[in-house]
Amino acid sequence: MFRDRDVGSNEDQPPNATELVQDLELETLFKTMASGDVFLLDAAKKSVLASLREPDAIVYRQQILSDCLQNPEVVRQMYGIAVEAIERERRIWGGMFANYPDGLLHRSLEVLQIFVELLNRLRHTAEEHAAKFRSEGFARFFSMLTDELSDEYLATIQKHMRQLEFRNGVLMTAKLGKGNKGVRYILRKPAETRRGWIDRLQSWMQHLTSKETAAYVYEVPERDEAGFRALAELKGMGIGHVAAALAQSTDHVLSFFTTLRLELGFYVTGLNLRDQLAKKGEPICFPEPQPVGTPVFSSRGLYDACLSLKLGGRSVGNDVAGNGKLLFMITGANRGGKSTFLRSAGLAQLMMQCGMFVPAESHRADVRDGIFTHFKREEDAAMKSGKLDEELSRMSTVIDRVRRGSIVLLNESFAATNEREGSEIARQIVRALLEAGVKVLYVTHMFALAQGLYGDGTEHALFLRAERLADGRRTFRLMEGEPLPTSYGEDLYARIFGDDREAK
Repeated sequence: MFRDRDVGSNEDQPPNATELVQDLELETLFKTMASGDVFLLDAAKKSVLASLREPDAIVYRQQILSDCLQNPEVVRQMYGIAVEAIERERRIWGGMFANYPDGLLHRSLEVLQIFVELLNRLRHTAEEHAAKFRSEGFARFFSMLTDELSDEYLATIQKHMRQLEFRNGVLMTAKLGKGNKGVRYILRKPAETRRGWIDRLQSWMQHLTSKETAAYVYEVPERDEAGFRALAELKGMGIGHVAAALAQSTDHVLSFFTTLRLELGFYVTGLNLRDQLAKKGEPICFPEPQPVGTPVFSSRGLYDACLSLKLGGRSVGNDVAGNGKLLFMITGANRGGKSTFLRSAGLAQLMMQCGMFVPAESHRADVRDGIFTHFKREEDAAMKSGKLDEELSRMSTVIDRVRRGSIVLLNESFAATNEREGSEIARQIVRALLEAGVKVLYVTHMFALAQGLYGDGTEHALFLRAERLADGRRTFRLMEGEPLPTSYGEDLYARIFGDDREAK
């Protein structure tokens, strides 16, 4: 996921993660990406919310995801190998015996045997499919697997593992210390025994007939439990360092599989999301991230993927040409798609900055240093202060966190008071944000606010209006246009209660 480092299990999450999830309705997105997998659900949340800041880093990840979209089965196969390694390691019981050198050595050997098998499978997968991948990330990953996990290397590991089974006993040396206590226990490598059975039989016969004593032998009586414990302690002193080193090696390989699962998990969530959107015939594209500086926002067919995933059919997309604009004021008819567009813009920014595709036919935007939302909340009977106070408090928190180059999405903010007061509060906040270089997208019904900003004639503002046909129908599309003094609330009244104006 990164060119110069591995992904961490706790990538930095924005301080307003809870608000982003609630306001942009991201739970729907995360559940689709996870496809019922608890681990993938956590991976989706962490990866989507941890925004990248450099266009090069975003493109690097996009290219890897593009490879995944072209070779989904291979990616899922490698992800499955990583999951299998972790799950099989967990099933090998260590218990209290893992606290002793002999038990630790035995468990580490069993785990490492599994890991070697799966590393071999992973390398064969790389050798078979490497030519299908084009991204820098996968090229480096496959090269590492083929270069570092050669047949000779794996054969050497298997050889060492067989030696560490100590089928012919443990060869070790020690010295006597103070009080005749054993010190400096050192495990020795046993001599190579590749002779045939005839040579071994002849050596054994020579040993029996020899008058010289080659070694002193002490056999522990069958029921001498204390003797066996003492012998086990002696063996533990000899193999303790080897057991600890092998356990560290096993943990190192486990860490590799854990990281691989986490990184491939992000791309698997992208595959899951792509599959579900493709079933609905929804378009996706890889956006063109631009560096912070001149504001960029141009999109064709931009739609809210979270809404689409809830609908039976496809959602309506919007075309926006907002390059060079810092302020986007969205007004127009009630239930005309204004809030949906606002969520689609915020979602596209998040998805672009985590290296994913976005729900649009094409999309181009500048990278923003922080994504913030301020949406209206339903009345809370438990609130100790008024609704306007609650809105101001949340806005104060946003202002404390926002930085030059951030983006703020406001949805019906400060509509809790009268229009004159709410418009004045909002106007001052918007102007302050724009002066600080913050991009602002604002959905509002307050005509005084929208018309006042429109009258300023700023060249850095784009005014969008929800389209309403002559017969009152909504197309759920936005078009450029001057704010109107009405939101056509009578349309909703007529639809719900019936239009009796003709009867009168």
